[in-house]
Amino acid sequence: MKRNIFSFLKVFAGITLLLLSTMVLAVLWPMPQLKPPPRHHSIFIKAINIIDVTSGHLLRNRDIIVRDNVITHIDTAGVLMPDTTFILIDGTNKFLMPGLWDMHTHSTQHSEWVHHPLFIANGITGIRDMSGQLNRRDSYFAGSRERLIWNDELGKNKRVTPRYVLQSSFQIDGAFSVPEGFPEFFKLQKSEDVDSLLRFYKNENVDFIKVYDQIPLNGYEMLATQAPKYGMHVAGHKPRSVSLEDAVSLGQKSFEHGRIFLTECFPQADSLRTAKNWRAFFSKAKASMVNDFNLELAKKLMHQMKAHHAHWTPTLQTLKFEAFAHEPAFLQNPNLKYIPYLSKKLWWDSDVRNNAKRNLSRDGKNISAAFYYAAMGQIKVANEVGVPIMTGTDVSDSYIFPGFSIHTELEDLTKSGLSNLEALQSATIVPVKFVGAEKDYGTIEIGKIADLIILDKNPLDDITYSKTIYGVILNGIYYDSDKLNELKEFTESVSLSFHMNVKILYSLVRSPLMRVQFAD
Repeated sequence: MKRNIFSFLKVFAGITLLLLSTMVLAVLWPMPQLKPPPRHHSIFIKAINIIDVTSGHLLRNRDIIVRDNVITHIDTAGVLMPDTTFILIDGTNKFLMPGLWDMHTHSTQHSEWVHHPLFIANGITGIRDMSGQLNRRDSYFAGSRERLIWNDELGKNKRVTPRYVLQSSFQIDGAFSVPEGFPEFFKLQKSEDVDSLLRFYKNENVDFIKVYDQIPLNGYEMLATQAPKYGMHVAGHKPRSVSLEDAVSLGQKSFEHGRIFLTECFPQADSLRTAKNWRAFFSKAKASMVNDFNLELAKKLMHQMKAHHAHWTPTLQTLKFEAFAHEPAFLQNPNLKYIPYLSKKLWWDSDVRNNAKRNLSRDGKNISAAFYYAAMGQIKVANEVGVPIMTGTDVSDSYIFPGFSIHTELEDLTKSGLSNLEALQSATIVPVKFVGAEKDYGTIEIGKIADLIILDKNPLDDITYSKTIYGVILNGIYYDSDKLNELKEFTESVSLSFHMNVKILYSLVRSPLMRVQFAD
């Protein structure tokens, strides 16, 4: 008997040691490097149709010269003459538009493998990331230091990445969101914490403070008024304890997600703001937010946002997932192959189960779908009022696919009442003006940076044609269809690899910021 037990323990120890060794080897195994193609100092685009995203006009049959990533000449086809130093792109019967910007993403330490290639393959050249770190490097979340390095390496042609156009703080959400061992000022429990927090993030080259749901009211008010003194602004969620009217008046520059008017314009809005269990109250009140919605109050708030130039990033894809998580046709998305297996199993599958269960329950049936469609209706009204609307997807949330989801968001914005042109503007000139970078980006003009997409079809005719990408020009590199396919294949291969998934697990386990989020 003892011999059998001893033999079992030896086998068990051997298997355990083998598994641990395999995991350690996977963590240490070097990742494949995605090297950018050679940069072209001179590019000649011949006989292409230019989409003017300001007017909606089409400039037909134009030749364009790009030198050192700047548009230097635009003229009628046949006037400009390229020489042998140019790379020649035949634009006959094709369409040229500015690169798209995704104004709500969440980058991680793994973004260079699982996000960046897909962004570029889908014509996304600009990113506003809504994540950050506290006072030390996190094993999972990327921060301003990493993103600024990525930008620098993009300029030096050492990395395949979109441009990160603004830098975010960590999401400021009150005491519970700050793990043990980090400075107390991140919790915003005292008035003097505000200046400490702002000084810290100013030194981290952060552009805005990302505010979240449970940020203390006094801390939020002081952040919003003090941030401009440090050259920063406030953006993110509308905090639960603050009315939208007050948040706009205090100067919050952008509001994220599709629920901002739904939670403000129903009879129990004040009770929702003061509820001790906000989530439970929200769940019970969700039907009332749709059925008892006060459109006149919403219009008043929208006019206030317009007057203060406060932007709205609806991220409709997050509400869409909640609405249709129980439908097999929605879940059977071909882009799942680009998502690491572990990401799907650890939280995507759980989100699917929870939302599907709620959608199929007697009390929850059709409520999330009604919520999603109500948000779409409010986008139509807000757009008519003049609220600036920006595209954002909320990568890495469940069923949000890097790059691909921006095109679905554009389509949903047109279904919400925006014209094809207005949808394109929400991903080009509107976010560019929000950032204050219209001198260099957003339109196709002489002197501007040549972040460009070449399309087979005109999205002004049908917004789904934004997906007909023939080529992308970024940082003087021309990604033709073969190179774009290589980018997709790279991420697909990496996402399936054992060592990539083990690295993700290891980074999640080691991340105190992620542990706090999972605990919440």
